[in-house]
Amino acid sequence: MLFTEPTFLFVFLPLVLAAYFAAGTALRNWILLVASVISSARGAGASPWLVLGSIGFNYLAALAIARRRGTASARRVLIATVAINLVVLGIFKYAAFAVGNLNVLIAGIGVEPFAVPEVLLPIGISFFTFHAISYVVDVYRQDASAQNRPVEAALYLLVFPQLTAGPIIRYRQIADQLRSRVNTASDFAYGIRRFVIGLGKKMLIANTLAVPADQIFAMAPGEVTAAHAWIAVTCYTLQIYFDFSGYSDMAIGLGRMFGFRFPENFSYPYIASSVQDFWRRWHISLSAWFRDYLYIPLGGNRASTARTYFNLILVFFLCGLWHGASWTFGAWGVFHGGFLVI
Repeated sequence: MLFTEPTFLFVFLPLVLAAYFAAGTALRNWILLVASVISSARGAGASPWLVLGSIGFNYLAALAIARRRGTASARRVLIATVAINLVVLGIFKYAAFAVGNLNVLIAGIGVEPFAVPEVLLPIGISFFTFHAISYVVDVYRQDASAQNRPVEAALYLLVFPQLTAGPIIRYRQIADQLRSRVNTASDFAYGIRRFVIGLGKKMLIANTLAVPADQIFAMAPGEVTAAHAWIAVTCYTLQIYFDFSGYSDMAIGLGRMFGFRFPENFSYPYIASSVQDFWRRWHISLSAWFRDYLYIPLGGNRASTARTYFNLILVFFLCGLWHGASWTFGAWGVFHGGFLVI
């Protein structure tokens, strides 16, 4: 359920807030979890059953890793858990992309193309998968304790404010908040203000800028003048920032209404002095995730210069594919990785 939908703004959110604050402390996590399941179910058909099954799987896997901590068995459980999470993500997000590319390769040898699977992409599966992986990895590294309470583990993975567009939250960042939160009038007021600012960014600025950008990008190349090109690029540059930043603001504001303090996700990225500085400011939680769970495990900058460059290119190539299942996204990632190498 998107934050900009009238159903969310005028029905779902008021009802959830009313139920949350009318209930006792012991029931509030249950109310948020039920609301999160409903929110994810609305746009994903039968996939909530897959998501709930994945939550149970990761919950049990984290407990198994904690029990075997410090042993080779724990490492095997971790590897299997991460692999299964990535396979699920691959099936739902990249199956059509993979089959489409395979059909291109086999077309030249006269082999009949495979049918491209029609798979309904569950809302927020990329964010959900990254949350699950960071959770089990942090338990393995002893950076976090395995959650014994299934409701709190499920709420971390599925809480509706951050499921649609982030930010990506580490379990250790909100573990204490899942157990106990203080709801104050000042926090609630801040949450409303932050949500309204984000809603304005999305609806008033991003959606308005999208109109000329889309119209010019849809023009035939021969019709596009230099003025058209600059207008389109400028509008799109601002559109993607205010769209994504607006959703992050709304998520942070919603979280604060319910007593959560989510990390910031943007810090004036267009005043960055370099590409490296840009990635410290744009989608901060994603950059930090790739750094901690992929770049550093690959060796980071501790290996040879050539290996460091390879790590940068690979990480940003995968970062590109995470944003979308197409080679244009992969090229975009390599483009940024190349600048970081330079």
